[in-house]
Amino acid sequence: MENVNKSQPKIINPALLWEYDLDTFNYKKSYKIVIERVLERGNLEEWREMVQLYSREQILEAIEWSAQLSKFEKEFGSFFLDSSLLK
Repeated sequence: MENVNKSQPKIINPALLWEYDLDTFNYKKSYKIVIERVLERGNLEEWREMVQLYSREQILEAIEWSAQLSKFEKEFGSFFLDSSLLK
């Protein structure tokens, strides 16, 4: 089987996606799951990596899509996209 996961992020901890087979996990197609996990459990470096990997539109779409994220996590995630913490 071909390794689908050629673009696994180096900074995002694989433990955030513990229930998936990361040898076949597609970070591009499964962006909502990755974004949700990083917003929910990631650290600042993982948040920065997430913003490098995914577009603003993808992140906002994932925030709206998620039933897992709390209201605070959703609001802070949106705020983070416009903050100086990205630098």
